[in-house]
Amino acid sequence: MGRQWLQAKREVAHLKKGQIVSKLVKEIIVAAKLGGPDPDGNARLAAAVEKARKASVTRDVIERGIKKGAGIGDEKTALQHVLFEGYAPHKVPVIVEVFTDNQNRTAPEIRFLFKGGQLGAPGSNKFLFSHVGLVEAFVSAPADLEEAAIEAGANEVEALDHSRNDSIPEEAVGARFITERTAIHAASTWLREHGWTVVTSEPGYIANKPVELTPEQASETGEFLQTLEDHDDVHRVWAAFDGG
Repeated sequence: MGRQWLQAKREVAHLKKGQIVSKLVKEIIVAAKLGGPDPDGNARLAAAVEKARKASVTRDVIERGIKKGAGIGDEKTALQHVLFEGYAPHKVPVIVEVFTDNQNRTAPEIRFLFKGGQLGAPGSNKFLFSHVGLVEAFVSAPADLEEAAIEAGANEVEALDHSRNDSIPEEAVGARFITERTAIHAASTWLREHGWTVVTSEPGYIANKPVELTPEQASETGEFLQTLEDHDDVHRVWAAFDGG
């Protein structure tokens, strides 16, 4: 469910270097805009900065992104957060999160990309998802995931490995902690203080009832969703399906 359709496809080599950097910097800008410029007090920003560093994004680029998002000095931005709701092939509900500085440019482009599916009106399928907090993290030592979830204040936890999130080392113990949206920072902070490395810390959407697809249908749907994900202004794509 959620964005698991994408996890196996997120090898760094999949996208051109310039597009990778653009996506990572956009996440830094968004995180700083929403939570402030201090990574110690902004778990989402801390995770974004760490991910950018691992992708060899330079310190200057990271700092400019933080300043731009936080509106510090001359580095300012006016990004709009827009949600597009619709359906991928085989009637799979989709929510597309966009951050753009020009909605008049982005909206027609997203509509065009939905030619293989169906773009709906605002509110057309958001009720099919739960809006939650998502914290993805890993630890090198053996860990009791249920106990960690309780201590971190998460509502649910599921195992997560390298095949579903390539930011998790193959030899590590990974997990996705599902929290209330207001508890994202607290959960991320507890995990970091107890030896976990947090790779994602953000609000997200989880399908209430995923659509079951055959492997062939899942492949077709995944290709459609990847096309959406590759758009420069698309921040996250959330889809509701099982299969493949």
